[in-house]
Amino acid sequence: MSRAATRTRDQPAGAPAASTISVRDLGMTRTRPSGEQVPAFEGLTFDIARGEFVTLIGPSGSGKTSTLGVIAGLERPTHGEVLVDGRPVTGPGPDRALLFQEPALFPWLSVRGNIELALRLANVPPGERQERAGTWLARVEVDRSTDRQPHELSAGMRQRVALARALACDPPILLGDEPFGALDALARERLQDIVQRERMERAGRTTFLFATHNAREAVLLADRVLVMSAAPGRLLEEFRIDAHRPRTLDDVLVARVVSEIHDLLIGQLEESSS
Repeated sequence: MSRAATRTRDQPAGAPAASTISVRDLGMTRTRPSGEQVPAFEGLTFDIARGEFVTLIGPSGSGKTSTLGVIAGLERPTHGEVLVDGRPVTGPGPDRALLFQEPALFPWLSVRGNIELALRLANVPPGERQERAGTWLARVEVDRSTDRQPHELSAGMRQRVALARALACDPPILLGDEPFGALDALARERLQDIVQRERMERAGRTTFLFATHNAREAVLLADRVLVMSAAPGRLLEEFRIDAHRPRTLDDVLVARVVSEIHDLLIGQLEESSS
């Protein structure tokens, strides 16, 4: 085992101190058009400490997106529960912001207008909205495009605006459903750098949980990587990433952990197709 990670088989151990997100025996069953009941994921149990960055990774169909949907309060599980700060999740809430692959910006508003609207909905006083929006657009390096509309920006720039909109509201928890999955390599790498920087600067303030299908991204960003099996998804292994931040993809220790996770996922694909 490399010095960059600690690897744990099966379910992660008990709750860490100051747990923000607690997932308990979570499972979801989908109904096919034929009426057949098919488990999407089952028996998920894990905890995420306040201020931690965790990534979920697994083969397509392993239930990553559905798991995030339950934590966000957008879907209901078939069994089990999710607790946030000890309270059951029964629906969406201002304590959880969610980033999607598509940035979901309002096309009729300017870049700045999109962020100011989110701040208004978060009850930020009018006098603070313009300044805070400008600050966050500068942090994600879109401050030269504040008056443009979303369709005038590249996909990567739109996703930067979506990230700025989420973080400007200072959510205790930021969820990401493969938020960089549709971007080209350069745009993805720049956003990964921005998220790494924000993770370092917001240590202890914001809890991050991202789903991704990219092993490099999972290791680059996370304190822990939770690997899910092929469908029906279950937690297979946990990797605690000990490499110092900021990390780069050419870091030998990080690359070694990426290789281990990649081999594990390949094994899942081969097992599910046999």
